[in-house]
Amino acid sequence: MAGLAIIAAAAPCDAASAEEDDDENEDSSYSPISTVIFGSMEAGPAKTFAAFGMKRAVRGGLAGSGFRLLLKAGGSREETRRRRPHGTTYKTEAQSMLGYEWRVGSTFFALYVGSDTETEQRMGPFCSCVTTRYGARLQADLWMTPAEGVMLQATGYASTLDGNRLWGRVATGWWMPARFYLGPEIEAYRDHDYSKLRLGLHLTGLRLFGVEWRLSGGWQRTSDRPSEAYGTFGLHWLR
Repeated sequence: MAGLAIIAAAAPCDAASAEEDDDENEDSSYSPISTVIFGSMEAGPAKTFAAFGMKRAVRGGLAGSGFRLLLKAGGSREETRRRRPHGTTYKTEAQSMLGYEWRVGSTFFALYVGSDTETEQRMGPFCSCVTTRYGARLQADLWMTPAEGVMLQATGYASTLDGNRLWGRVATGWWMPARFYLGPEIEAYRDHDYSKLRLGLHLTGLRLFGVEWRLSGGWQRTSDRPSEAYGTFGLHWLR
């Protein structure tokens, strides 16, 4: 189970947000923005997943380079088996990581390391079993604007859960007159007996109610199911 990383995963700011951060740091009447609160949700025919978390600067604000604390928790509900009776599997996950983020203008690269925990409960017609796994995770996040009106976002992780888990997402986009980025995304996941590949479109950086949103959707192929549609959304709030 990859989760979104929306993500999610490290909740990057777009160029406009970075400029706002710099303006606030230059004005002594404002405290520097030091925390990003983020959340995400994804849905498909056989699985739903939701997660929330926070990234916080250990000292100072997020506008400059420095150490970061990244906390995330999530849960999912999915079919246990492809054929009937499907059964239901509930999973919860949590990560606690410390890393360093390098920032130059609106571009940043971050590298984190920490703990990775997952609890799985399988509900079937004849039994119910609970399994908890513990591991370590290494995660990297990149956000940059290589040209005016163009963004590039990449994030990925490697986890020791189930021996070896790998996940990554790359997205690029172009700034639209409606003030958001629009472009393609590709996402891949693999563990010892399961793989997933997604191709879709995303909308990133839409600002509503003081929160930035990301929407995406497309087609996915997994090793245990026929090809099917997927949809995700994420948000982050600067504090």
